[in-house]
Amino acid sequence: EILTLAFARAVSVEFIATLIFVFIGLGSALKWPSALPSILQISLAFGLAIGTMVQAFGHISGAHINPAVTIAFFVGNQISFLRTKKMVGAIAGAGILYGVTPANTRGNLAINALNNNTSPGQALVVEMILTFQLAICIFASTDNRRSGGVGSPALSIGLSVALGHLIGIYFTGCSMNPARSFGPAVIMRRFSPAHWVFWVGPILGACLAALLYFYVLVPYCMSMSDRMAIVKGTYESEEEWEEQREERKKSMELTTP
Repeated sequence: EILTLAFARAVSVEFIATLIFVFIGLGSALKWPSALPSILQISLAFGLAIGTMVQAFGHISGAHINPAVTIAFFVGNQISFLRTKKMVGAIAGAGILYGVTPANTRGNLAINALNNNTSPGQALVVEMILTFQLAICIFASTDNRRSGGVGSPALSIGLSVALGHLIGIYFTGCSMNPARSFGPAVIMRRFSPAHWVFWVGPILGACLAALLYFYVLVPYCMSMSDRMAIVKGTYESEEEWEEQREERKKSMELTTP
C-alpha cells in the first residue's frame, strides 16, 4: 500500500488539510488589539475548517486530519496503520500563521493549556469525552452500511468539532486533536508539563468510541484473515474484487485478436 500512487496522494492531502485546518483554527483564536475573539467565533472557525476539509478531501484520503481519529479507525480495524501521518502539516500550518501574524498579536499562538484551575486529571476526562463524541459522530456519519439519507458527513463532523469547542475551551482551550496541540507547541517551543493530556485524552476517547461502535454497537462480520489483511493494507472487499475482475475482463476483450 505504501508504494502506491493512491497512498502518496492520501499522505499529501492529509498534509495540506491539516495545515489549512491548523492555520484557520489557531488564526481564529489570535488576540487582535482591535477585536478579541469570542468562544463562538473560535468554535465555528474550527468546526467550519474541519467541515470544509472533509468535504474537499474526504474522497481522497478520508480527511481524518486528526491522529486520534486515525488511530481509532485502526483500532476499529478499518484502515492499515500505514496511514497515521499528520504532524508535519500541523507544524507547517502553525509556522505559517506565526510568520504572517504581527508580533503584538501572536501571543502564545493559541497553545492548549489548563484553564480556570483545571487539574490534569479533570482535563484528561474532558478531552476524552469531547473526542469520544467526535469519533462516534465520524464513524456513524461515514458508515457506508447505513441505509437512507444520513445527511452531510462534512456538516455533521464540523458541528461535532464546534460543539466540543463550545465546552472544551473553558477547560483546556479544547484540543480533541493531538496535531492541533503539537503544531503550535513546536513553533513556540512551549511544552507544558500537562502537554501529555492533549495526546492521551483524545487518543483514549477516540479508541473507546471505536471499540464501542465497531465491536459492540455495529460490529463487522469478518474473518480473522480479512482483519489481518486490513491491518497489512492488502484487503480487498468483494465489491473491489468484482470491479477489478470486470476491468480485467474488459481488457482481455479489447486485446483479443
